[in-house]
Amino acid sequence: MTYAKGFAYPWSYAIALILNIFGMARPIIILKVPNFHAPAELRAHSTLYYVDCYGISSMKVWLLTLIEIEQSVLPVTTEKQCFGFQKEDLLEVKWPRIEHLRTPDKLGLPATRNYYITTDEGVTLGVWHVLPASLLNDSVNANDTFYEEALSHGEPVILYMHGNSGSRGSPHRVELYTLLRNMNYHVIAFDYRSYGDSSPVSPTEMGVVADGKYMFKWVQERTKTSPFYVWGHSLGTGVSSHALSLLAQEGKKADGLILESPFNNLRDELKEHPFSKLYNYLPWFEFFFVDPVGENQLLFETDKHLGIIKSPVLILHAEDDMVVPYQLGRRLYNTAIQIRPKDAGPIKFVTFEKRHKYGHKYICRSPDLPPAIL
Repeated sequence: MTYAKGFAYPWSYAIALILNIFGMARPIIILKVPNFHAPAELRAHSTLYYVDCYGISSMKVWLLTLIEIEQSVLPVTTEKQCFGFQKEDLLEVKWPRIEHLRTPDKLGLPATRNYYITTDEGVTLGVWHVLPASLLNDSVNANDTFYEEALSHGEPVILYMHGNSGSRGSPHRVELYTLLRNMNYHVIAFDYRSYGDSSPVSPTEMGVVADGKYMFKWVQERTKTSPFYVWGHSLGTGVSSHALSLLAQEGKKADGLILESPFNNLRDELKEHPFSKLYNYLPWFEFFFVDPVGENQLLFETDKHLGIIKSPVLILHAEDDMVVPYQLGRRLYNTAIQIRPKDAGPIKFVTFEKRHKYGHKYICRSPDLPPAIL
């Protein structure tokens, strides 16, 4: 890859914020930046930079928005290509710290096993198993065998697929795990490749979906007859629905799929994100910011995948969600009603009113959530 040092205009990073669609960190950004200061020999090859900022933190983006960065290093590429910034160049801030992921009790989750699974692709995934409340007293000095055998005791099991920001140990996720524990669910939460302390492999849609499929099979083998559900949040709704649609073609299914704060597909999410209102009226908006998503196989078409999944589906969405607009969840629901197989389980949509201010991440604080998922 050829690199050029040049001047990065702040407006480029302001536009990049449009695509910070899933939270406080790790936005997917595919962006063209004017190459005004590249050497003449590089301008002959391309007048544009393509930048894939997957992994950059919001803090970094905001800093780049507010100040002009001299000597920034960006990859110069040809048409329809994009490459990733090296994480060591970005000085990415991760929280919780990786070492804390190894000790979930320090993050407020006692009786939680931290372990690692290597997939059939050679990717190592960091995993937590949060025990249900009824097994807390039995977990003192519990070993790995105890945790695995506990999955078949009969308590319901949830495989959780998180959104784009942070890791399995992010505070709002710990809140949800605690709620589910108190409802007597097992929770299996894992980090996709490149997230948390999982293998630092460049993520793609098919890559993270492969991680989700592997974890599904691993858990299902151990649950036996225990009820088994999949829960996806934000980006995780796209991962979970894609994974379950592929698993359905292998004859496998969950007892239910819960989609929290979902979008219908990534193109619509990019076009309707609140930040995009500043630019989506411009004639080049889709060419610059939406089309490259599909060209780089980042589709997350939940509105197609639900047409294959036969499991019952529960959609949860807050009206004041400023990351994934509420109307995209409703659009997904309306489409799913039309395309679901006739022998599929029921699909239900639950609205959380904006007056409660749960936003994108805190539906878990609603007293209406437990009865909705029981």
